[in-house]
This record gives sequence, structure tokens and C-alpha cells, in this order.
Amino acid sequence: MDDAPGARLSADAPAASHVEPIDALRGARWALLFGNFVIGCGVMVIAGSLNDLTRSLQVSVALGGQLIAIAAVMMCLGAPLLAAAVGRVDRRRLLAFTLAWYAVGHAVSALMPSYAALAPVRAFCMLGAAVFTPQAAAAIGWLAPPAQRGRAITFVFLGWSVASVFGMPLHSYIGEALGWRWAFGLVALLAAGGAVWVWVVMPDGVRPPAMNLRAWREVLTHPLLMAIVAVTALFGAGQFTVFTYFAPYYKQVLGAGPTQISLLFAWFGAFGLIGNVLLSRHVDRIGAARAVTLLLGAVALTMLIWPLGTGYLSMACVLLPWALGMFAANSAQQARLGQAAPALAPALMALNTSAIYLGQAVGAAGGGALVAAQEAAGASGSGLYGGLHWVGLGWLLAALALSRWAENRMRRDSRHA
Repeated sequence: MDDAPGARLSADAPAASHVEPIDALRGARWALLFGNFVIGCGVMVIAGSLNDLTRSLQVSVALGGQLIAIAAVMMCLGAPLLAAAVGRVDRRRLLAFTLAWYAVGHAVSALMPSYAALAPVRAFCMLGAAVFTPQAAAAIGWLAPPAQRGRAITFVFLGWSVASVFGMPLHSYIGEALGWRWAFGLVALLAAGGAVWVWVVMPDGVRPPAMNLRAWREVLTHPLLMAIVAVTALFGAGQFTVFTYFAPYYKQVLGAGPTQISLLFAWFGAFGLIGNVLLSRHVDRIGAARAVTLLLGAVALTMLIWPLGTGYLSMACVLLPWALGMFAANSAQQARLGQAAPALAPALMALNTSAIYLGQAVGAAGGGALVAAQEAAGASGSGLYGGLHWVGLGWLLAALALSRWAENRMRRDSRHA
């Protein structure tokens, strides 16, 4: 490698000079933020309503949690493959259609009579998430001036944090009080509204440069860029080893009721939003790579002190560092990739989204296998979930090490450019 991707490829980045760029950016960023809010609600609806879903469909917690892994595999594979297929489609039409697909998918999911019927519908529904998140990031990066690109990308990712503040607790409460089907129905309504909003405010003609085979080959064979993407996968695996099983853990280990579970989710989400807002304001000043290191460290700290959360209030304190880093770290990773190689942003955003969901699949499946093994051994209560945080910590330490290597390599290559 002759030089850093940021030095060599930024010259090829598309100019962000379009019709009424400032007005287009203002309108689009709020619509895309809401779209990511909807996507986040749909991704997290299983975790929030897992207690009622497993009870209603008469499956184990471990099997119910695999719905997250199944959907994540589809999103992981779909993000890069669909990015190549839709590269030339106008983003206004693409993003509105994607949210409409998401709405229909969640409405149909709510009607499924069994786990066997729900699993494939859920999987195909989540292809909408595989398209929307990376293409929204690429579209807003294309609209934004270069000096505002990092902030614009992290802004639209605030939608995920807002979903954790309002969506996750609401799903949890609705799931416990009314049932998981109503929680899915809410996601369908929100997605329909998001599709209309994107259609109304997004400008026509937003077409980030389509990626040809040579560009895809350059991304996939670039060790530094792929190392940064791998950080996202390791981070996701670490989080979802534990996150997938929050609701049953709170209920079975802490003895929390529906209101307390919802409040813990709301607490977690509120500080997730705070972390993302702080990142959005300061990422261009402190640097995306440095921000990733700090945020990964915060999540790792929670995994390390997880056993101290023996009660409702102590768990709220233990969750705080994780909450601050959870969504902000993913946003910082997107900004990091967008700044490292702007010309390759559509492919990188798709691959990074794929890595997010790969991590979720690995974490949810691995955590489920561990819970199932403990259950088969006769464990109950805290014994079912006792080892999850140590596995999560291992994934996070690997992510930290790789992130630091990539940061040092990029800095060294930039000096020699």
C-alpha cells in the first residue's frame, strides 16, 4: 500500500454541489434520522418483547433470541450485495421504498401464528434495514460539504439512539402489557410514516457514484479499510452476546417487573442518545478513530464490572458506560470510514453495516448457545447468563486492539504519503 486511503482517495470524492444543497441537507438529515429511528426500532423489537414472544410462541429464550441472529445474517449478507444491485437507483425512491418494505414486513410478521412462520418473514423483512442504513449514510455524505461530512453522517445515526430511548422501552412495555404483536404493529406504522417523510423531503437526483467491480475489489483487498470494518463486527459480537438477553436477564435475575424493565431500557437508551449527541458535536474535532477507541473502552468497562449489577439501581450504574458508547461507537465508525475514503463511501458503508449485523448474528447466536448449554446443564436464574459478559469482554478487547492497530497504521501511512 503506497499511501493512506484518506490521502489517495479523497481526491476522487464526488463534489457535494447540487441543486439547493443547504435546503436539501436540512430536510434530508431529519428524515433520514427518523428513518434510522424506525430501522433501530425494528431491529430491537425482538429484544424488547422477547419475554412475551417466547411465552406466546411457546419457545425457549435461547431459540427466541435466534430471531435476532437470523435477521442479522440476512442483513449482513444483504447490505453489500444489495448495495451493488441498487447503486444507480435514485436515493429518494430507494430509501422511501425500503421503509415501505419494512412497514409491510413488520405488519405481516405480527400476523404469524408460529415461530416457524415468523422466522422467514422476519428475515426477508430485515433486508430493508440492510439497504436503508448504509444508503442513508452514503446519501447524506454525498449531500454534505466535505467539512461537515462527519457530523452529517453521525447526525442521521442519532436515530438509532433515539430508538433506544423511546423505541426499546416502548417495545418492552407493549410486549409485557399487550403482547409482542402490538409492538411489531407499532414498527409497521412508524415505517409507513417514515417512507412518506423521505419521499416528501428528499431531493431527486441523489445518486452517489455507483461502485464498479474495480472499486469493490479495491475495498475488499485494502487491509486497512477492511481492518476498520472488522472492528465493527467484533464490537457488535461483544455487545449482542449480552444485549440480546437483557429482558429475560432483568426479569429472571434482578426480579424486575414490566415497568422496571422498561425503565432500565429507557435509562440505557437515554445515555445512548447523549453519547451520540456528544459525538456528533465533537467528532470532527477529536477525530473519529480516537473517538472509537474511547467508546469501545467504555463498553468494555461495563462488561468488566457487570457482576456488580446485583440490583435494579446498581445495574443502572453498571450500564452507564456501555450506554454512552453503544450507538456512538457505530456512528464514529461510519464517520471514520467516510473520511478515510470518501470515493468508496457507498461500498464502505454497506460493508460496515454488514459488519454490524454480522457481529449481532455472532453475538446473539453465541450467547444463545451458551444459555442453552447452561440450561441443559440444569442451571437457572443468574447461572443461565453468568458467562455472557466475559465472552462479550473478549470480543471487545479484540476490537480495541485492532482499532488501535488501524489508527496507528493510518497515521504512519499519512506521514509517508
